[in-house]
Amino acid sequence: MLRPFRPLFALLLALSAPLALAEGFLSRLLDKPVPGGVAVVDLGDAASRPAARFQDKPVLVVREDGQRWLAVVGVPLTVEPGEQRIELDDGRRLSFTVGDRDYQQQYITLKNKEQVNPSPANLKRIDRELAEQTAAYRQFSARQPSNLLFDKPVAGPLSSPFGLRRFFNGEERNPHSGLDFAVPAGTPVKAPAAGRVILVGDYFFNGRTVFVDHGQGLISMFCHLSQIGVKVGDELARGAVLGKVGATGRATGPHLHWNVSLNDARVDPSIFIGAFRP
Repeated sequence: MLRPFRPLFALLLALSAPLALAEGFLSRLLDKPVPGGVAVVDLGDAASRPAARFQDKPVLVVREDGQRWLAVVGVPLTVEPGEQRIELDDGRRLSFTVGDRDYQQQYITLKNKEQVNPSPANLKRIDRELAEQTAAYRQFSARQPSNLLFDKPVAGPLSSPFGLRRFFNGEERNPHSGLDFAVPAGTPVKAPAAGRVILVGDYFFNGRTVFVDHGQGLISMFCHLSQIGVKVGDELARGAVLGKVGATGRATGPHLHWNVSLNDARVDPSIFIGAFRP
């Protein structure tokens, strides 16, 4: 009687699990506890899913290896290195340590001075649009993320990494909150994982923009699009085209800007595509 080839069988079995490719896989992929990174905290093996919060916001909780519950916590860029805590619904407080990370500077020259120092009328528009987008980032749906190892939304080289300290015409503004991909205008933009479209708009800074909810506070945002091919409420499969690359809003040329947000903290998308560099 032939014996099954156990190593191959074990590998195939591991790959069949949607959120547990192998023991410790999620921790190895996602645990980058730095400002702008992700912390993975072991919550134990309770029978039902625990609820956890960080900085008074609900966090993503998934199960790995069929036994352990993990909190996947977005760490804001503003968090200082040192000990941080999450709070569980059973009263426990679990700590994790945030390390340090240096971010480079980027200097950009814009011909349109309104995109550096907007007029009072445009400031009102910007405030209104910011409130709308902030509300989208703060949504927390019950859906389970289909996958935490994302695909790249476009096939192309990175042009600007996450976290850059940005200076427009010599004036410092908010850090770069996502990844930029240097790809031509018209390149199809694909959903990196399954999700639901929760916001579309044409904004002063971001241009044509799409927000996708992957579940439990894990949100993708795609901006500077030339075209949008989806509407609010659309369910997107992994790899579904949601728009095309452009240069709308505050952009010096065609590219895709992709944000990832966890518990309303903008985090480095490179973590989710296995491309994080300390």
